Amino acid sequence: MEAIEELVLQPCTSSLYVRPFRLCYRQNGTKKFWDFMRTHDSVSILIFNTSRQCFVVVKQFRPAVYMCEVERHHPEVFRDQNMESFSHLPDPLPAAVGVTYELCAGIVDKPKLSLEEIACEEILEECGYRVPVTELRRITSYRSGVGVTGSRQTLFYAEVTDQMRTGEGGGQPGEGELIEVVEVPLEDSMKFAYDETLPKTMGVIFSFMWFQNNIAPKLPKK
Repeated sequence: MEAIEELVLQPCTSSLYVRPFRLCYRQNGTKKFWDFMRTHDSVSILIFNTSRQCFVVVKQFRPAVYMCEVERHHPEVFRDQNMESFSHLPDPLPAAVGVTYELCAGIVDKPKLSLEEIACEEILEECGYRVPVTELRRITSYRSGVGVTGSRQTLFYAEVTDQMRTGEGGGQPGEGELIEVVEVPLEDSMKFAYDETLPKTMGVIFSFMWFQNNIAPKLPKK
């Protein structure tokens, strides 16, 4: 996962996943504009393994996170680049600075499937558990990246057992995915959520808190 090399920064002239736009408008008599990106909505799933009382999350390299760290250490990378002639990055940072912990998730790009069906596909592909659609619990939906994309993410909860695991997960190599499945013991989950040395998404923190408020009180006492 962390063996990245031959890094080249280039302009993005077209993409299957994001499209840049500028909206010009008038608000309260003042002319304004805002640059934004159109992208897919998404689903994410908080997975709890009841056999071993642990959460199942994923770990993967995120180029956007990596480049934020590159810019923080080497601001000249973006400041001095000509947008028409980007080149190899000098002195690249270790790939570990771009690795994050996240909920199992995926984009909504299959019109014939429901959000629940897409979520179940992602659970199987990324984490290896086969979960029936009827066993998913919808927690809520919210807007993510409101200043840049404004896309909607829908969060689900799924309970799994060891017997429901039919594969290793890891994502779809053919789509460039390289995902590591990570188990977080319930008793360590809140410490994990607030540990700033472990880069993670807000979805992990929020969903762990939701679990503590809505599921944990109903668990059998040890």
